[in-house]
Amino acid sequence: MKTKILENFIRYVKIDTMSSETSTSTPSTQKQFDLAHLLIEELKELGLVDISLTEHCFVYATLPSTLTTKEKSIGFIAHMDTIPGFSGANVHPQIISNYDGEDISLKNIVLSTKQFPFLKHLKGKTLITTDGTTVLGADDKAGIAEIMAMLWYFKTTNTPHTEIHVAFTPDEEIGTGIEKFDLSLFNCDYAYTVDGGAYQEINFENFNAAAALITIQGLDIHPGSAKNQMINASEIAVEYHSLLPKEQKPEYTDAYDGFIHLTEMKGIVGEAKLSYILRDHDALKLQQKKEVLLAAKDFINQKYQKDIVEVEIKDSYKNMAEIIKQNPECIEHAKQAMKDLNIVPIASPIRGGTDGARITFMGLPTPNLGTGGYNCHGPYEFACLEEMELVTKILIQIAKFK
Repeated sequence: MKTKILENFIRYVKIDTMSSETSTSTPSTQKQFDLAHLLIEELKELGLVDISLTEHCFVYATLPSTLTTKEKSIGFIAHMDTIPGFSGANVHPQIISNYDGEDISLKNIVLSTKQFPFLKHLKGKTLITTDGTTVLGADDKAGIAEIMAMLWYFKTTNTPHTEIHVAFTPDEEIGTGIEKFDLSLFNCDYAYTVDGGAYQEINFENFNAAAALITIQGLDIHPGSAKNQMINASEIAVEYHSLLPKEQKPEYTDAYDGFIHLTEMKGIVGEAKLSYILRDHDALKLQQKKEVLLAAKDFINQKYQKDIVEVEIKDSYKNMAEIIKQNPECIEHAKQAMKDLNIVPIASPIRGGTDGARITFMGLPTPNLGTGGYNCHGPYEFACLEEMELVTKILIQIAKFK
């Protein structure tokens, strides 16, 4: 099993699938089709049916049930794209067998046990790292590799299983791809995204999310005659940001804490823009964060006696917990699968969002499972092969007939 997972994973991470935040199309980058076409061929070789690749780069397929009785059908989802902003091209995975528990030196960076103390707990395991110059792509090609290894297991053994649906999606990292998800091509009773961290995780609580754009209009005038005239939009942007609660920055939060995160600041004298993301598991607290941004706007506009600050806030996604708690079977099924494998499940809140959260609000309960990947979204990303194997065994246990 390990060999199959590793072969899958190395093959997938070498394909550049980085998505783009500046694109208005789905997929945001055509190169995501490169992985999609490969997966289509592999699904055909495994004998799946109802295989399709849509114009928006969604891959769907079904492994028919081996049972004579009607059991609930189960779906598994993973995304093909990697994070924009850090290269996913020319990935050179490094395989470290029997890891010694010490610092790992890569090009220009060090995976330090001081910075990442959990590395010590992986001593003796097989780690797959970057070479230090790219992302690895474990987010979420580890999930794809595990789903494909699960399908391979069922096709090469006589293990009975229920009907299994799989879907591989584009543009999860920019939050837009799932808008084109077609539930009619993924007709199951409940599903799981395989897109988390530690192998024993089950996530069904995620952030409520919103994005805010703050636009500040200044008055640009020659500095030699600026007295009582100039309004420097960039300086006011700094002033606006200073009005926000410092304790709600993401670097000071964890667990169920929400945050207000400045993601971009740009400006000149005449105009400045601030981009924020707002996150909270509690919808009421998210609303309070929105009100904080609006109160800062009102304060500055009143101070300068001009409407120089505008605030535009858009909701992004909601906490799927309110739906999942009404449909607990998918959670209990995953927990039992782990217990059957002598794995203690950990139900932890996601400090982010998943395709599954959006799909849950489309009417299909879709909590999230771990992958065995760590430190996603940068050159420190790595995966633990033994944990990937455990995830694959969990998927098999979920889908097989007990």
